[in-house]
Amino acid sequence: MAGRGPVPKETHQRERDTRRRQADSVTVADDGVVRGPDLVEETGRTDWDAMTVAWYERWRRSPQAQLFEDTDWGRLLMLVPIVDAYYTIKPSAAALSEIRLNEERLGATYVDRLRAKIRIDRTDKPVAEVVQLRDASREDVRARLRGDK
Repeated sequence: MAGRGPVPKETHQRERDTRRRQADSVTVADDGVVRGPDLVEETGRTDWDAMTVAWYERWRRSPQAQLFEDTDWGRLLMLVPIVDAYYTIKPSAAALSEIRLNEERLGATYVDRLRAKIRIDRTDKPVAEVVQLRDASREDVRARLRGDK
């Protein structure tokens, strides 16, 4: 089975290539607003597993939910019973594969959003620290992982 190819780069060596690529991307703000239909109201069920409800609520608060149409929410609602069965009955590779495939289409991971040209504006959140490990000794790395440095 063929792969999907390399992940698109966010920036390129040439500034004009970066501007061109980012010009046709969509930028959404991470505002934490709850969107979409309520799970209990939409399905009429109150006995969903807590992990299933948390999964659905994460999608409702996700920045890419700003772009969701009725069909996207319908896809998530169709996926809820599979997610619930995965958490409550028995985790299976087939269920996980279906969940992963559908989440990929909705932009769940960083790579999925790069492919879909969705950018999340996180100006109010701190940027993660980048650690250069090539010049660091093993002891320095271990100390950093322990929280000593």
